[in-house]
Amino acid sequence: MMKLVGLVPILPLIGFLIIGFFGKKMSKGLVGVIGSGVVFAAFAIAVGLFIDIQEHAQKSYTIDFFNWISAGKLSIPFSFLVDPLSSLFLLIITGIGFLIHVYSTAYMHDDEGFSRFFAYLNLFIFFMLLLVLGSNYLIMFVGWEGVGLCSYLLIGFWFKNTAYNNAAKKAFIMNRIGDLGFLLGIILIFVTFGSISYHEVFEQAKSFSSGSPVLTAIALLLFIGAMGKSAQLPLYTWLPDAMAGPTPVSALIHAATMVTAGIYMIARSNILYTLSPDAMAVVSVIGVCTALFAATIGLAQNDIKKVLAYSTVSQLGYMFLALGVGAYTGAVFHVMTHAFFKALLFLGAGSVIHAMSGEQDIRKMGGLKKYIPITQMTFLIGTLAIAGFPGFSGFFSKDEILANAYEHNKVLWFVGILTAGMTTFYMFRLYFLTFKGTFRGTHEQEHHLHESPKAMTIPLIILAVLSLVGGLVGIPAALGGHHFLEEFLKPVFEDSSFRMVHHLSHETEYILMGIAVAVMAIALYFAYKTYVVDKKLPAAEGEELQPIHNLVYKKYLIDELYEFVITKPLNFIGDAFHKVVDNQIVDGIVNGSGYVVNGVSGIIRKVQTGNIGFYVFVMVISIVLILFTQLF
Repeated sequence: MMKLVGLVPILPLIGFLIIGFFGKKMSKGLVGVIGSGVVFAAFAIAVGLFIDIQEHAQKSYTIDFFNWISAGKLSIPFSFLVDPLSSLFLLIITGIGFLIHVYSTAYMHDDEGFSRFFAYLNLFIFFMLLLVLGSNYLIMFVGWEGVGLCSYLLIGFWFKNTAYNNAAKKAFIMNRIGDLGFLLGIILIFVTFGSISYHEVFEQAKSFSSGSPVLTAIALLLFIGAMGKSAQLPLYTWLPDAMAGPTPVSALIHAATMVTAGIYMIARSNILYTLSPDAMAVVSVIGVCTALFAATIGLAQNDIKKVLAYSTVSQLGYMFLALGVGAYTGAVFHVMTHAFFKALLFLGAGSVIHAMSGEQDIRKMGGLKKYIPITQMTFLIGTLAIAGFPGFSGFFSKDEILANAYEHNKVLWFVGILTAGMTTFYMFRLYFLTFKGTFRGTHEQEHHLHESPKAMTIPLIILAVLSLVGGLVGIPAALGGHHFLEEFLKPVFEDSSFRMVHHLSHETEYILMGIAVAVMAIALYFAYKTYVVDKKLPAAEGEELQPIHNLVYKKYLIDELYEFVITKPLNFIGDAFHKVVDNQIVDGIVNGSGYVVNGVSGIIRKVQTGNIGFYVFVMVISIVLILFTQLF
């Protein structure tokens, strides 16, 4: 099976090339079959690789293809690493990616750019697979930059809208800021270890003492890259704006692919972080602050996709909190469960928007339960999962993160549990305002309401089942379970686990679970009372809001702050350089050279009189002068 690993990324690339070159000449049905089929084929191979890794004693395979770069001491092979971590991510990327492709065949069916959309989706999957399969940091970086490019293409897919183009540029530029840190980290890794291959770097890193300044510098530089790609403070503002793209793009970027790249990179580099306590402290603090900050913004948003976007930022903060306290398995576990329920929620939101003829304001919805029952039921399952309702997938992964946070630092745990309560409130606020009560839209919208086609509802049902049972792979021992995922990922995190041993009594775990469930129940009750019993509607744009509500509604004016502190000064400096340095100095030198040549040539050309006698006279004088200088 390992011989087929090269096909996993190649298949989506082939799909991109076929659709990209010939898509306009094909029927939409054929484009959909090719685009979805290549991803499904990659998923089938990924399943085989996963089973191979699970069943065989050897848990890590490096497959060399060719010597890629060789310059002096630098030698970089183009090779793939298949181990428990990469095989799990392959399943998530190709599995969720396939469902999103199938969903898109119906959602984008009437769009004139149908074939272009599927070409971009296939290319996105290719680069994400390259990112997780690479056996060294440079291949990861190629995939890293590739998903950045594809996010730009997909967010700005409807390029005739200037606002969407601006959102795409914002995502691209903010990611470049983080990417610079990542690139500097790779350079420092090579300078320190003489290699950028994972195996060689991690083996050498084990000999470093804990708290080594160079390891801390490397870990922080890599984290800067993760902050950009995975939308952590302060580089998070691009992610909510990424809602400009079609809804399947939102599901792809936010659920299973691009934003989880930062989590994968830190999980892959776990030993570097375990040996850098200061870097881990930074990761955990940034993560928990992002989780809380984004959750508060989610409380006040009225756009169905914006609520989910800030929810994603908050959940990513949870994952970084887990990484920062050494719960690497917990972080990857939450990546998996989050992929299930967040893809479900975004695709469910797309189904709602489809039924509402493009409307995204939850204030203008309500009572949709009777019109779109499958969407409603699956959306409810996704909401219960993200809220951490007992038995659902999110309950187990969140519980693991909070338990590790409690053991590491009680303040981090408290902020985490507070964020969990907020998550429950704003998600049920979204659910109740969308599906409960009476319809608040126009008569024309109500007349148009209908359930989505099977190509959209079947992926919703599959994701709902995964959101319901996905947590069973990580049932803690306190509940009498066997944490299959922890056992499976043990070879990847073995060295870190050896240095960071976690011990919590079952009694303490029960208490923590009880507190988490109680907080969730209280938040759910308040959401139900506010929006179902009292039938309150959130304030809309233009209405007078309380100062704090207004500040949160406007997202703490962070975008305006960046505009004032960064964008405007840079624009001013750019204009000044344009007017002074470019127009006056550079253009002055270039134009001045032209004026000098013009002036001198204007004088010299007067010597060219056309009089042969004058030319003979000048020649004689010149000969005399030459002879004179030679003699004397």
